[in-house]
Amino acid sequence: MNTIIQNILVLISIGLALAFLIKKFFWKKSKSKKAFGDHHDCDNCH
Repeated sequence: MNTIIQNILVLISIGLALAFLIKKFFWKKSKSKKAFGDHHDCDNCH
């Protein structure tokens, strides 16, 4: 019974670590929308 609980805790910790790494390195960050007159990024226009 004790090994089952340990295995579950290990799997949960591995899942959390992988989720953290995926979010940190591979997740696309949304750019903050600025006012149109301040700085216009023309990459998204065309």
